[in-house]
Amino acid sequence: MLLEVVTPDKKVFEGEASSVIFPGSDGEFQVLDNHAPMISALGKGRMTISASGKQDVVVIDGGVVEVLNNNVIVLAESVIED
Repeated sequence: MLLEVVTPDKKVFEGEASSVIFPGSDGEFQVLDNHAPMISALGKGRMTISASGKQDVVVIDGGVVEVLNNNVIVLAESVIED
């Protein structure tokens, strides 16, 4: 699936992913290839992106995710740098 993570300032990530674990406002949830369409609010926390056998972690400060037709768009309030 194609994943795009953007903030009001910049594009943080764009590429193929096999799964993503999100910090939902009511707890973590995972999106896999061919997931059903959905829109969900995101809380502050770690977003784990699995792609090509490795994992990347992006810490976000809330936002919204839309899943539609194997495209996942994350509109994050901001990205917290470690």
